[in-house]
Amino acid sequence: MAEATLKKIPDPVEVLENQPAEVKEPDKVSSFLPPQYLIEDLEAAERLLSYAAGAGIEVEAKVRDDVLNARSASAGKWSEQTASNILLALTSLAAKLKPVTAESLKICAKQEFVNNTIKSYKKVAIWLAAFIIPFSLATFITSAISERIGKDIETANALTVKLGEELRSALAQKPTGEAQGRTEIPPRDLQEFAAIIRSIDARAWQLNLFVAYTVADPFERTWWDIWSKKRDAALKGKFELPLGIPDFPKATTDKIGVYQDVRYFAQSIRETVSTLYGAMATCVLPVLYALLGACAYLLRLLEEQFKRRTFHPPDVHTARFLIAAIGGAVVGLFNNFNISQNVSIPPLAIAFLVGYAADVFFSFLESLLQTFTRRGNPASPTQSAAKVSGS
Repeated sequence: MAEATLKKIPDPVEVLENQPAEVKEPDKVSSFLPPQYLIEDLEAAERLLSYAAGAGIEVEAKVRDDVLNARSASAGKWSEQTASNILLALTSLAAKLKPVTAESLKICAKQEFVNNTIKSYKKVAIWLAAFIIPFSLATFITSAISERIGKDIETANALTVKLGEELRSALAQKPTGEAQGRTEIPPRDLQEFAAIIRSIDARAWQLNLFVAYTVADPFERTWWDIWSKKRDAALKGKFELPLGIPDFPKATTDKIGVYQDVRYFAQSIRETVSTLYGAMATCVLPVLYALLGACAYLLRLLEEQFKRRTFHPPDVHTARFLIAAIGGAVVGLFNNFNISQNVSIPPLAIAFLVGYAADVFFSFLESLLQTFTRRGNPASPTQSAAKVSGS
């Protein structure tokens, strides 16, 4: 009886051996197909590892092995440990090679894209320069001519007064009917006065060119008459003194009348030029110079980034152009900027610097705002009392 009972008890070893395969303990390491983001991280890690090798930057052996092992593993045999190693390796490489990134290496590998980006900024700079240079030259030239006309008019006004006094004195001293002022040598003042009239008229016509001859000429000359010199003989009597000046009072009176017409003509042109080119120099050119400065900065930045393999997509650079345009418009509100007691910079130069280094300009505006704030907020009575008690 006892022997039969012992035969019915199963052997534990036989039970384990006879278990079906699906009941056995599963493997602790499972394989899977890596998702797309892990494949992209592996490619990024490989780019960084290749850059480090080319630049002579030492990388830990474990980081290198983890990247190589992940690449050697087949697509369906990735494990959680492999994925974790890739992420850790990418983190380590990104921290070690910063500011170089996998994205910047990917972009720098596309030489055509980089060249096209830089060429686009060069084209913008060329178009800006093609507009800025002629208008800047026109502004400087018209300013110089207008200033010279103003000085000549001041001199001519003084001579007009002096000649008028001499004319009245001559008429008072000479008896009626006698040849007044007749002399073989031209009076120096009248000769200088006639020369200044010719100078003002010539410069006025030069200035009229910059406003497309929109100001009417009192002597009814056209631009073709000026350039072809067809009417020089007809107008010679108006601007030249007669030989020997047989009648000094008449010559003086005639030249004063001519001067009045020439002065009105010159002053009209000066006002037109001042309005047109003054608005251009105050409102338009500072913005264009700021944009040109932004182009210069970005071209220098992009070339430097390409050399260091830190080139990034230029989408964010549009904000810099907007900031430069705003800064250039603000610069036009100022007449000049005093850097020190003896040095001042014109607004157009400041506008270029604003586009090149916008942060510096806005720091200047913030410091200026703080100065106005301190002036507008005097110390409170409590603070004043504390200062008095402290003293």
